[in-house]
Amino acid sequence: PQPPAAQAPQRPAEQAPARPDEPAQQPHAHRLEPADEGPPPVTGLPLPSIDLGWPHGLAAASLLAAGVLTALGRRRREQMWHRGFGTMIARPEGEAARAEEALRVGQDPEGAQLLDLSLRQLSRALADRGRTLPTVYGVHLGAESLDLWVAPADPNPPEPWRAFDDGQVWRLSADTLPALREAALGDVLAPYPGLVSIGTNANGRILVDLEAAQGLIAVRGPEETRRAALAAIALELATNRWSDHMRITLVGFDPDLARNLAEIAPDRIRTVASLQEALPELEGRSEEVRQALAASGADSVLTGRCRGVFGEAWMPHYLIMADQPTDAETARLVALARTGRRMASGYLVAGEVPGATWTWDVTADGRLHAGVLGFDVQAQLVRPEHYQAVADLFRTASRTQGAPLPGPADGEQPPSFDHRPEVDIRLLGPIEVDAPGPMDESRRALCTEVLVYLATHPGGVHPTVLSGAIWPRGVSAGVRDACIARVSDWLGRDSRGRPNLYYDERGRIRLGSEVRVDWSVFRWLVWRSAAEPASETAYLSYALDLVRGPLLADRPRGRYGWLAADQLEYEATARVIDVAHRLAVLRLEEGDAHGAVNAARAGLRMVPDDEGLWRDLLRATHATGDATQVQVVVDELRRRLGRDPLMDHLQPETEALIEELVPHWRQVAHR
Repeated sequence: PQPPAAQAPQRPAEQAPARPDEPAQQPHAHRLEPADEGPPPVTGLPLPSIDLGWPHGLAAASLLAAGVLTALGRRRREQMWHRGFGTMIARPEGEAARAEEALRVGQDPEGAQLLDLSLRQLSRALADRGRTLPTVYGVHLGAESLDLWVAPADPNPPEPWRAFDDGQVWRLSADTLPALREAALGDVLAPYPGLVSIGTNANGRILVDLEAAQGLIAVRGPEETRRAALAAIALELATNRWSDHMRITLVGFDPDLARNLAEIAPDRIRTVASLQEALPELEGRSEEVRQALAASGADSVLTGRCRGVFGEAWMPHYLIMADQPTDAETARLVALARTGRRMASGYLVAGEVPGATWTWDVTADGRLHAGVLGFDVQAQLVRPEHYQAVADLFRTASRTQGAPLPGPADGEQPPSFDHRPEVDIRLLGPIEVDAPGPMDESRRALCTEVLVYLATHPGGVHPTVLSGAIWPRGVSAGVRDACIARVSDWLGRDSRGRPNLYYDERGRIRLGSEVRVDWSVFRWLVWRSAAEPASETAYLSYALDLVRGPLLADRPRGRYGWLAADQLEYEATARVIDVAHRLAVLRLEEGDAHGAVNAARAGLRMVPDDEGLWRDLLRATHATGDATQVQVVVDELRRRLGRDPLMDHLQPETEALIEELVPHWRQVAHR
């Protein structure tokens, strides 16, 4: 299977960007044209080596990237708890920011969510019918569907799955994801936590279930490549969303690499110096699973997970060993792993291992051949230096000392309110651009990103800097300049006939003074509120009216990786939270409880996981005297807690406030 302020002063330069000669007649230039159309490739397929500094392994590992960014998001959410008013959290720099850029470009959060929810739905559907989960030895995740290779073949999967190849493949359309999101699957145990990406083929990503081996999996090949493959497997296991609790024991990894992995996922990863140190725990865990099977009456770990009984007993323990075991260690491992049935365990070891159930070969050029499974893929590899950079991201996200929010940028002018702007760029929610000129729909996404970058850098941007941000893997000057010229045509000219996009005397690209950017207006209103205390409430209210949703919402997947190193997200999040909180407090002091509710709601439109704003909303709603609405807010927060991957638990302050306002909320939650 395939499987109100003064007008800005006169600008020093008035020259619009010239459109370079179109390269249609030049075959070599024509080959560059796709770089100017559509988002960069983010399917997890091999990426062209244009920029040797680009962390290709991170960008290509789409599910790993999604898991790492979710884990990083949780860490940053906790970091926000310690942020002081008027500050923003620490942001990454250097190689760490470069790594996050690659992760953002490559991530496939929808694919990770489809894999997670579909497998839980499958488990529930089979349990409801009194059926057993099949052995899934391989998974193919493509752009349009999810395929499970099952054994033995079964032509009757539950809805909405479909059978192919006489029941050897169960397929689910990616179109089912919205319905899966609405299903209540939070209490379903992850049935296949050992699924992990081994690489990609021409059609998508291939995953293998470590538990399905029912024995050792040996990974052979050049040491550097082999270690990169094993480390990538460890990181994806440690951060994926289709597993619940698990334990991963690492043996024989470089101390720095092991420390980095443990920094990223301390709740899942344990590193030990030798196999001798790991074996007692592994053997003890195996015995616990045997006892749980006997006590529960389940015929297998899959049945136990499907029925949801003895839940903790089925949480897996995986061993990943980067060095080849000795003969004595091999014998002991083979005896432990070859149980004759699935256990909540998996064993990946390096080198030629007699008695291994599966043997995988990685080559120096990055291919992985999965032996009897028949998979031949471009291996998922992440090098040590990139793990170091990812670990630095998590270390930065653990810093509690914030940075002061910045003042006006160099060259930033107050917005003009004299008339309705010809060009209006809205970033505080879904990206919206109103401009008078033409724009080819096939080029809109790229040109919009260029425009957003310019809009958020009012001091001007050098073309080389723009290239590095928008085309991180490289682009020709001709393609870049053609794109800038299209954006200039799109924006047209202002009321004085001057181009709305121009090069200044320093050669930087800038937007004209009559281009309105809601983020710039928001910042100006906040600064004015501080300068005019008598009008503070009005200015803050006008500012929050501009917030329509999460910053740059609905941006295309695979773009805007530059946000990782830019202060925009960090500043906008902090400012909106501060403004919403301040306005809620002011309105409560004025006795306007409903106004305080609206202020908190406005902030939550952009930052729906900020518990400080949820507490503001609870207090403001309570101040209205409507107890029913307080319960509504509590229920709303509880639903978000169950579905938002960043909100895995509540702060003690939030729980205490809910207990105060709704004393029996926990009992209500369990009805």
